[in-house]
Amino acid sequence: MRDWKKAGRVRYLGVTHYHAGAHADLEKIIRPGDIDFVQVNYSLAEPDAGRRLLAAAAESRTAVIVNRPFAEGAMFRRVRDKPLPEWAKEIGCASWAQYFLKWILAHPAVTCAIPGTRNPRHVADNLGAARGPLPDEATRRRMASHFNSL
Repeated sequence: MRDWKKAGRVRYLGVTHYHAGAHADLEKIIRPGDIDFVQVNYSLAEPDAGRRLLAAAAESRTAVIVNRPFAEGAMFRRVRDKPLPEWAKEIGCASWAQYFLKWILAHPAVTCAIPGTRNPRHVADNLGAARGPLPDEATRRRMASHFNSL
């Protein structure tokens, strides 16, 4: 594939995985800096990529696409019937989906997140995470602490 890229047959090279068990391998693959993007699971429920992989992506200038931003729905089950904290409105969150996505998108190494849905209402709600300010690092820690306390 690298040869194909050099020859112009492909424009971008990327690697993907959906489980933290593959993060060390992904890190080794992207470290040299010749991979254009890495797609990886990263969320408040699955934060492992934030320990090393996202830093490696930033250092190697590798774009990061976040898959599984809602941990396949597990995060919504965890917050079911729990109100969004009042202070989340300060960063423009009107729903748990926006809370979860803003936490991800605020990481400086993250390029984008790809929540999967077939429901147009969910798409519109997810797009709400693009409005208003992104949380700073202190707010991200507060968001994580709150989520982990539930």
